[in-house]
Amino acid sequence: MAIRVLLVEDHTMTRMGLQLALEKIEDIELTGEAENGEKAVELAKELNPDVILMDIGLPGIDGIEATQKIKDSRLEAKILMFTSRDNEDDVFAAFGAGANAYIMKGASPEQLTNAIRAVNEGTAWIDPAIAKVVLKNINQPRKSQSVSSEEREASSKKAAMAAGLTQREIEVLKLIVEGMSNADIAETLFITRATAKAHVHSILQKLCVDDRTQAAVTAMREGLV
Repeated sequence: MAIRVLLVEDHTMTRMGLQLALEKIEDIELTGEAENGEKAVELAKELNPDVILMDIGLPGIDGIEATQKIKDSRLEAKILMFTSRDNEDDVFAAFGAGANAYIMKGASPEQLTNAIRAVNEGTAWIDPAIAKVVLKNINQPRKSQSVSSEEREASSKKAAMAAGLTQREIEVLKLIVEGMSNADIAETLFITRATAKAHVHSILQKLCVDDRTQAAVTAMREGLV
């Protein structure tokens, strides 16, 4: 069954380019398009798509507010932020509003397709450029105090222990941040998929989050990995 996608983009040429690109993918069906946040919320309720490809810089209500409204409506659609904004405030605001994934507009068509498929399957997906920006800001030492790599690692372990995570769960969380699926985690750590799934479930409960993407964002924001 094709993944039903709602495209939200205010720039006409960009929207047309994305439309042409998505229509070439056999397992993706473009069900609707919106040029602003209000229309995005309206079409999300009307069409109930599987994935919403959401720009942030929209006229009227922006993509972050539109995402919040869609999530408040209890729709099952996964929201993939597709934007040129890579600053930490926008990233955290997007995930705080309920976005399931974040990808930059400089991504290749293949990367975009993979991101849509991943988020549709419930897999954490964060653009590597975004992950680096967030991690850089989180791990950057305070100007008033020089912090060694050993001290930062100790701080991360302390934070993870405070969250009640075991050493193995910390290892799994690191791989979640890297965007790995349960199968990838199992292969990397030489454990069964069932064990990997159990670890992920435990991590979500301990971090009080609903999905892998939120776990990854929390891990980066709180310096758990």
